[in-house]
Amino acid sequence: MRVKRGQSSHKSHIKIRKATKGFSKSNRSSIKRGKQATTRALQFAYRDRRNRKRTFRSVWNARINAAARLNGTTYSRLIAGLKKSNITLDRKVLAEIAVSEPAAFSSIVKSIKK
Repeated sequence: MRVKRGQSSHKSHIKIRKATKGFSKSNRSSIKRGKQATTRALQFAYRDRRNRKRTFRSVWNARINAAARLNGTTYSRLIAGLKKSNITLDRKVLAEIAVSEPAAFSSIVKSIKK
C-alpha cells in the first residue's frame, strides 16, 4: 500500500509559516527560504542572548564611570577602592544606585576615599 505524505508535509509547512511571521516577502511565502531564514534567525537569537550580557556590562561600566567622575574619581580608582575596603557590590547594582540614587552613590565614594 502506498503512503501519502500530504498531511505530514502540510503540517511542517504550517509550522514554518508560523515561525516566519513578520519576515520579508520571499522568506515568508517560500517554504525553502522560510526554513533557511528561521534557522538563521534562531542562530542569531542564541548568539545574541550571550552577547546581551557583554553589552549590559559595558553599559553599567559607562554609567558607573560617569557617576564616579561627578564625585571626583574615576571608574578604575572606584573599583580598586571597593575591593580594598571589602565592599561587595556588583556592577549592575552600582550602576542602578548611580542612576536612581546619586546621594547613596556619593556616600559609597566617600567611604572609599577614607
